[in-house]
Amino acid sequence: MLLALLQSMRPKQWIKNGIIFAPLVFDRQLLLPAPLLRTMAGFVLLCLLSSTVYLFNDLADLEKDRLHPKKRHRPLAAGRLSSRLALAVAILLPVAALPLSFWLDWRFGVIALVYLITNLLYSFWLKHVVIVDVLVLASGYVLRVAAGVVLIVVERFSPWLYLVITLGALFLGFGKRRGELILMNSNSGSSRRVLEEYTLPFLDELINIVATTTIVAYSLYTFSAPNLPENHAMMLTIPIVVYGIFRYLYLIHIKGEGGAPDELVLTDRPLQLAFGLWGLLAVAVLYLSQ
Repeated sequence: MLLALLQSMRPKQWIKNGIIFAPLVFDRQLLLPAPLLRTMAGFVLLCLLSSTVYLFNDLADLEKDRLHPKKRHRPLAAGRLSSRLALAVAILLPVAALPLSFWLDWRFGVIALVYLITNLLYSFWLKHVVIVDVLVLASGYVLRVAAGVVLIVVERFSPWLYLVITLGALFLGFGKRRGELILMNSNSGSSRRVLEEYTLPFLDELINIVATTTIVAYSLYTFSAPNLPENHAMMLTIPIVVYGIFRYLYLIHIKGEGGAPDELVLTDRPLQLAFGLWGLLAVAVLYLSQ
């Protein structure tokens, strides 16, 4: 049952909280011990709060998950984890994490509280509101970045990254909806009511719009952000970002993968290589280029 509980806390999804390190990296403070430790502490606390959200979400969707071809294998839906234990842990986690968040930094505590409330509203209400459901998912990424900003003394973090991260999060969100819609085929309403409001052509149009604006926004960031080297070396990362987006579109349209981008990046080797190469090149530009 402890293994089932850990699975329900979804440690694989904790990678999303890694975006809290973006201000640290792009403000060139990655090698400073104090900011690094504060950001790592914030990362752990966000992981605990996100696990709270996942547990409440599974409890709220228990009956519908049992009708879903993939979600029915989750521990709660499959009966491998008791609802009582899941509820108890879902309550205990924020009871411990929120006071520690305010102790770490009161601004971080406020952001953590807003993150928790917003995601709980999503679990019980907002995920049933078309388009708003994806906007709420995207706001979670922005809040994670804001949490990283308040934990360190930011001097060079560009507001352009907020825009890029917002657009990228929308790309993830609409991609996730597309994957769910394909998986459920014509039986979408049996799992999530909001899927009845989406169609593949509509989602494809939204994904194309967000993909295009993401590329434009990131390109503008690479040569206009004040924190980057004056030689504009960050522009070297543009082709990698373009390839990553195109690779995802190739997977869903040609290969019929139909998965969300955050899931495909864990299974598709070219996407993994593109993500890793982008990270290495971006760090090299920020810390070695003049």
